[in-house]
Amino acid sequence: MAFEPPQRLLRALGETRRSGPEGPDEADEWLERLPELARGAVALRELTVERVQAPGGRSSLVVLVRRSDGTPAVLKLAPGRARPEAERAALAHWDGRGAVRLLDGDDTGSASGTDGVLLLERLHPDVSVRSLPEAKALLEAAGTLRRLWVEPPADPVFETVAERTGRQAEAMRATAAGGAGIGALVDAALAAREDLLVQPPEALLLHGTFRQSKVLAGERVPWLAVGPDPVVGECAFDLARLVRDRVEDLIASPSGPSITRRRIKRLAESLEVDQARLRGWTLFRAVESGVRAGRVGRPQDAELLLEFAGWL
Repeated sequence: MAFEPPQRLLRALGETRRSGPEGPDEADEWLERLPELARGAVALRELTVERVQAPGGRSSLVVLVRRSDGTPAVLKLAPGRARPEAERAALAHWDGRGAVRLLDGDDTGSASGTDGVLLLERLHPDVSVRSLPEAKALLEAAGTLRRLWVEPPADPVFETVAERTGRQAEAMRATAAGGAGIGALVDAALAAREDLLVQPPEALLLHGTFRQSKVLAGERVPWLAVGPDPVVGECAFDLARLVRDRVEDLIASPSGPSITRRRIKRLAESLEVDQARLRGWTLFRAVESGVRAGRVGRPQDAELLLEFAGWL
């Protein structure tokens, strides 16, 4: 079978070329090796391939497969930039509680030279919590996220919120210094980050990139999270991305700012997170995403995100 990457993945990989410093193009190298990696992973695990999932994700190739006993599963292949081994470690630690279950062991990929490959339980890839009415979707997503907030493993295998946002802050400063006309918002976001890092209330394992589309329908339980980019830090950081879900609808609504304030209050109260800290991380993450979108050539997304950030 030809393991053809969907256009969505190709576009996202193209953005990585514009988002970082010049150097060896890891994305192109990974794409060249992808058919060989996929065939090796399928053969090692004695899988039967059904099809490549489309439109799929922005950071990995997702292949629907069946195991030798006929059990449906998902084979996921991701480049090193997507930190697949951190995802493996987080999924192993959660062990199916609130998240998709990892089906192969820690050494399956590295033993065959196909690191960056994950074999996962099959969920319903076309049914996310985003398909529900907005209020119900937020409720179900928040409940799923709560189950993921656990003590991290003893070994320090995950980066911290301070480390991740530190890299992001450097990129934001560089973009603002280039005359992008966003200096005031960037300054506010960076100041919020500095304040929030002074005394974080907890250090738990977080999903890292949680939103409604990352929660898929399952068989074991109704909803399970997929696609983590795990990080260790406070819960408000994880919840902040959920605040701006369906941002295009918020921007289109004349009541967008008040809806956003109510959403922050509701989510903070339901998950016992400090409202001010949630607002602060929502501001930082919205500005960071907006700046990055502009940097990689998605001006419409950048405009939406920065307008949303201005409400905070």
